[in-house]
Amino acid sequence: MKTSSSFFSLDFSLLCLSSFLFFSSFNMIIPELPAYLTSLGGEDYKGFIIALFTLSAGLSRPFSGKLADKIGRIPVMMIGASVCFVVGMLYPLLSFVGGFLFLRFAHGFSTGFTPTGASAYVADIVPYQKRGEAMGLFSLFGSMGMAAGPAIGGWLATLFPLETVFYVSAFTAIFSILILLKLKETLPNKERISLNMFKLKKDEIIEKRVLVPSGILFLCAFSFGVVLTIIPDFSTHLGIENKGLFFGVFTLSSLGIRLLAGKTSDRYGRVPVMRAASATLVCAMILIGLAESKIALMGSGILFGCAVGMYSPTTAAWVVDLSLEQFRGRALATMYIALEAGIGIGALVSGFLFANSADNFQLVFLSSAGIAGLAFVGLLFVRNKQGVALEEYM
Repeated sequence: MKTSSSFFSLDFSLLCLSSFLFFSSFNMIIPELPAYLTSLGGEDYKGFIIALFTLSAGLSRPFSGKLADKIGRIPVMMIGASVCFVVGMLYPLLSFVGGFLFLRFAHGFSTGFTPTGASAYVADIVPYQKRGEAMGLFSLFGSMGMAAGPAIGGWLATLFPLETVFYVSAFTAIFSILILLKLKETLPNKERISLNMFKLKKDEIIEKRVLVPSGILFLCAFSFGVVLTIIPDFSTHLGIENKGLFFGVFTLSSLGIRLLAGKTSDRYGRVPVMRAASATLVCAMILIGLAESKIALMGSGILFGCAVGMYSPTTAAWVVDLSLEQFRGRALATMYIALEAGIGIGALVSGFLFANSADNFQLVFLSSAGIAGLAFVGLLFVRNKQGVALEEYM
């Protein structure tokens, strides 16, 4: 148990930088994928762009959680970043609908591994009384990567062929891996990897202690899947040339509030912050649905970013609070399974509701607001526990 009042260290700083590059890598191509899939003749499969990615990420989470608790946090992070590199290099080669969808599924294994190992690493090296603040700062760098990636990718796509964006995405992942090589492993008593580690028992798939925060995250993440899937087309509908602009705006708006949300949850508890986040998310999705101009969409994007900036680090800290140290990887994997399920189902449902018709934009976003509203209602029945001492939950 860490009792120091500070969590700043060289390893923490390097991990943040690696996270920035990792998230930049796979988000760099997101804004251009709907149009790219359409050019391949797969316009009816837009909902699968995000859904397949999150499906494989969710399926891999139990394995990444178990491996993070067995072979170490760093190897798990490196597996995910390596997938980003390999798949990024293959996109230009498998330029047909079936090949593209296969690569989207394969690409999801990157986020199935790296964030699980990274979150466990952060939890290992920070004191519990600073957990929310540390998660907020760490997620800030991931968010900066999520902002920089689409913005850079959208800009590159206006200057070069899309193949260039794929290659830049791949090599960005390489730099993330090089930084990971400088980190010190935090897992004591590491085991050598074996085939038995890939055999999951029933109780190794889901950590029951963290089902409540994971369920709330699922309902919030539904809106994220909707945004990732529909916003590129909605941006085009509103006459916005750079389809990555909205992603940059909402991600940047989430940066500053992450630290505030994390520190607030350390002091007053996770539940009040999550209530504020879910209420903000409802408002954001309603305003996106009502947007009729670039300014209105970007304004609602700022609000959406604030919601994401509140619920992301707070949920991670809440999950770590509730987990046992020896099963920390499994607990975080459970949280990420919920995250990917929410994003994936949100992507599929929004793609179905949208059906490539501009008349359905408002239906999609207002439906998403309703799902976020369920998270707020559910949180009204969750008792808040001030303070985050791990012993409270053991």
